[in-house]
Amino acid sequence: MQRLTELATALGTFLGLLAVAAMAGPNMLPVHQRQKRDWIWNQMHIDEEKNESLPHYVGKIKSNVNRQNAKYVLQGEQAGKIFRVDADTGDVLAYERLDREKVSEYFLTALIVDKKTNKNLEQPSSFTVKVHDVNDNWPVFTHQVFNASVPEMSAIGTSVIRVTATDADDPTVAGHATVLYQMVKGNEYFAIDNSGLIFTKDKNLDRETRAEYKIVVEAQDAQGLRGESGTATVLIRLEDINDNFPIFTQSTYTFSVPEDIRVGKPLGSLSVEDPDEPQNRMTKYSIMQGEYRDTFTIETDPDRNEGIIKPTKPLDYELIQQYTFHIEATDPTIRLGYLSSTAGKNKAKIIINVLDVDEPPVFQRRFYHFHLPENKKKPLIGTVVAKDPDKAQRSIGYSIRKTSDRGQYFRITKQGNIYNEKELDRETHAWYNLTVEANELDSRGNPVGKESIVQIYIEVLDENDNAPEFAQPYEPKVCENAAQGKLVVQISATDKDVVPVNTKFKFALKNEDSNFTLINNHDNTANITVKYGQFNREHTKFHYLPVLISDNGMPSLTGTGTLTVAVCKCNEQGEFTFCEEMAAQAGVSIQALVAIFLCILTITAVITLLIFLRRRLRKQAHAHSKSALEIHEQLVTYDEEGGGEMDTTSYDVSVLNSVRTGSNKPLRSTMDARPAVYTQVQKPPRLAPSLHGGPREMATMIEVKKEEADNDGGGPPYDTLHIYGYEGTESIAESLSSLSTNSSDSDIDYDFLNDWGPRFKMLAELYGSDPQEELII
Repeated sequence: MQRLTELATALGTFLGLLAVAAMAGPNMLPVHQRQKRDWIWNQMHIDEEKNESLPHYVGKIKSNVNRQNAKYVLQGEQAGKIFRVDADTGDVLAYERLDREKVSEYFLTALIVDKKTNKNLEQPSSFTVKVHDVNDNWPVFTHQVFNASVPEMSAIGTSVIRVTATDADDPTVAGHATVLYQMVKGNEYFAIDNSGLIFTKDKNLDRETRAEYKIVVEAQDAQGLRGESGTATVLIRLEDINDNFPIFTQSTYTFSVPEDIRVGKPLGSLSVEDPDEPQNRMTKYSIMQGEYRDTFTIETDPDRNEGIIKPTKPLDYELIQQYTFHIEATDPTIRLGYLSSTAGKNKAKIIINVLDVDEPPVFQRRFYHFHLPENKKKPLIGTVVAKDPDKAQRSIGYSIRKTSDRGQYFRITKQGNIYNEKELDRETHAWYNLTVEANELDSRGNPVGKESIVQIYIEVLDENDNAPEFAQPYEPKVCENAAQGKLVVQISATDKDVVPVNTKFKFALKNEDSNFTLINNHDNTANITVKYGQFNREHTKFHYLPVLISDNGMPSLTGTGTLTVAVCKCNEQGEFTFCEEMAAQAGVSIQALVAIFLCILTITAVITLLIFLRRRLRKQAHAHSKSALEIHEQLVTYDEEGGGEMDTTSYDVSVLNSVRTGSNKPLRSTMDARPAVYTQVQKPPRLAPSLHGGPREMATMIEVKKEEADNDGGGPPYDTLHIYGYEGTESIAESLSSLSTNSSDSDIDYDFLNDWGPRFKMLAELYGSDPQEELII
């Protein structure tokens, strides 16, 4: 609409300008006379793919300019390449064969110029060369192979797919681009119309017989032009529909199953053949007839399309050894209109053989419920009975499991009779849950490993053995100036026994000589009121009021509760201002005393045991320390400065001399406070005493000790340190200096130390001879 408005506005403006020009007259505007231009040429057309020799005449361009120095010139994209013009005559020629399917028209520009100056003698003019179509192309399919599908058993005329072929010729020329289709292969099952639509010709296309069809179609134009690329292949796949009944693979199925199979557990599977695809297999199994058809059920496995047989009731070999019934397989989603006859093939016979199993005992009931009056020991509470379901008919033994709820209160006989060991109180425990175990016994009375359990529920029946008592603790208070009839407290009662709906408690004061009175409200409550009024706090601060409470049980029981009423000071409004605190009654029950005594006794026993163990451990540690001194080598350390070689009183140097001289005389002890522990060390025997002792004696001693250590099989399995306090024979304590031990004048050969191993390497280097020194000497 906006576009039309703009055009109307422009047209109005143009008409207005024309009217103004007309009113101005011929003298008001200058008139320019335009020289007339006149290009003359024929309409140019050329046929494509002309068979004549090149060049092909296209047309002529001509201008009214008649000058001898004028020439014609063509300009354009294809000027000078495909099209050329005769400069003198204006004939336009084509120097190539043209293909309309590539270029259908060419745009050129004609010029007439001066031959010498090449200036335009006329304004350039554009023209078009159109290429006429020739029916030189055959139809071509958009695809060489088409894929399609159609449901099987489809009605005649059901569309399958539309194929398309195109013709490159000019569609405006009649007959050049019109495409016609025909079926070359497969026309007995399918057909095609002129629009390229393929449809079915046969209504009995069965996927189970043939699942795919390969047909060939051809396309040609109206003039019958066809080519190699004018054919195409169409692959048609039949889609599956549910048109086949499931068929049993066997006429009879036989299964064997133990009698103790769990209800609902699979005992076997049924297989069927269904030629339809999996998504169209909806087999339903059902039991047609049979005496025990309600004992089993058949469920369908959706993944494998199998029937799973499961028992719905426990099986008993002693009752039934074999089950026989017939089943049927159907498909509720099948399309009956396409169904072929399969009479008798979807039915089968089922035989289930039950195998005997040694089963545990079976109780006659799933549970037992017994009643027991409280406070009584009944001769017999109840009896449980279990039997061996097998043919062996073994005897049964009964026992109460230790995990039962307070099972120690009961006992069971071999016959299954249950008794109570002690009187029971319903107010303590109203129910007792027992687990009774039944075991099969062999001929010797020993369990054979087959057992069953059952739950026993014992209900303790109530008896009227508890007197009523206050429903809650009461702390009543009364003003010392209380008026007559003043309400002190309202009381109610409760009973530990089972209270019937119509229970009525009776209240009464045990003594009537108090300043209180009791009014029974007949709704299991009673009011305590002031009888005379005015209390004397200085005389009595607390009044103890016994109240009798009776029930209407059989027999009736009466309990006594005591109310402690405190007399308080009150203000004018009757509000309590000061009350004496009642001293707490201290009392300990006998049960509490027994518990405290047992705790003290237990703690004393534990402490005594700990003291005994501690003393025993000390003795063991002391004995161990003594034995350790006997096993390990002893290290004697001298941590005092001596008085020199002449000091023979501080230490018993005879110990050192004994090693050298081999004397067996008793050792002298000069220090009573420090016993010479080192005297216990066994000294090596002297083999051959020398005149001056010296290194030879030390070597002998070391050799002897090493041999003792090597041959001691009872020694400790770890390294020990042996210290030998032997110095020499130069003084009483012998020389403590080692400066002369490596003298060159010694005739002792210490090379034997090299044979003692790495532990004596340093000693061998100190006392051994140097080979280089021997060479120098």
